[in-house]
Parts: sequence; structure tokens; C-alpha cells
Amino acid sequence: MVAAQKSKSIISTSAAVLLAAGSGSRFAGNAHKLLTVINSQTVFMWSLQHCIAAQFQRIIIVTGAVDLSSQISDAQFADANLITVHNENWQTGMASSLQCGLTEAQQRGASSVVVGLADQPAIKPESWQRVADSAAPLAVATYNGVRGNPVRIHAELWSLLPTSGDEGARSLFKSHKDLLEEVACDGSAQDLDTTSDIETLKKILSK
Repeated sequence: MVAAQKSKSIISTSAAVLLAAGSGSRFAGNAHKLLTVINSQTVFMWSLQHCIAAQFQRIIIVTGAVDLSSQISDAQFADANLITVHNENWQTGMASSLQCGLTEAQQRGASSVVVGLADQPAIKPESWQRVADSAAPLAVATYNGVRGNPVRIHAELWSLLPTSGDEGARSLFKSHKDLLEEVACDGSAQDLDTTSDIETLKKILSK
């Protein structure tokens, strides 16, 4: 019972940040990759559903290149505390989207963020929860020993994150490796990068 209360407390002070701003320039499908349907629903919907199921008090969605408003306003998400932030500078890379999420999290009084990518639909709710539960200032999910997403970043480290370019928290993994905890997770951090990834994700999401 004590452990359960601790988990709930940690997640309640953490904001999830779902990055969904990129153009997906390498993806050559008929639609933006986040709107690509896999196993009856869009990639974005898979990612958002899994994030919501982790029961964060706040979920900050950073949008940019593609309009996701109809996905976010879906009736099934009516009770979720979703906050949408548009990154007008999404073309400059992931760092600007992360900064948008951090600014919103700071304004909302979050003590940490747990950051994931919307093009990784197979990250399970349990993975979001395990990373959020970490007591380390910096935590990263691992899948079969390989680092992936999501990543937990305590507020004391936010000022050290890049403000430009296409790198997020990886720079901290090297400069602050003494603060880093690797969290073993189930599921997969497989992303939808090219059309060849569709079949792989179909198999993973059908399990």
C-alpha cells in the first residue's frame, strides 16, 4: 500500500510530455506518419492512449507540422487532462519542441517531466509509469538493454537541455551519467520512421 501511494505521488508531480511536432520527412506514406493507421487506429492515437493510461495528472502534447486537433479532441479523451502546445519553430528540430513542453510544465508547477515521442506507438503505459517512478534526477527506459524512450528529467536539469538542434536529453546522458538510472521496460521503442517500419509495428502492436 505504501509503495502504491509513493508511485501515485511521483506521477502526480510529473508531467508527461508527448512530442508530436516533426514533419516526418523520411516517411513516404500517403499521410503524415502520425496519422498513419496501424491496426485500426493512428500512430498518434496509439501513443496518446498509452500515455493517458499511465495516469499522469497532466499530459502536454507539443504539436507542429501536422494538425492533430481532431485526434486530441476525440471523445474518448474527454476526461484526460490534455494540454496542447504548438511549436511554431518545429522546423528547427526536437530541442525547440522539448523547450515548449518544459515551459508549459514549469508554468503548471511540475517537478519533473517524462518525455516520449508520438511516433513510438508501442511504448506501453507500464513503461511510462516505471520511468516516472524513478527517484533518479535522470532516468531512461531500456528495452532488452538498449536505451529508448520515455525519459524522466527532473526540473533541476531543465536549464542544461539544448535549446536548438535535433537532440533532446541525450546530451545529459554523457555529462550527467552519475545521475542517470536505466529502467528496464517491456514493450518496444520502435518508431515509425519509414514505410518499411509499418509491418514491424503491426506485429508489435498486435501482441
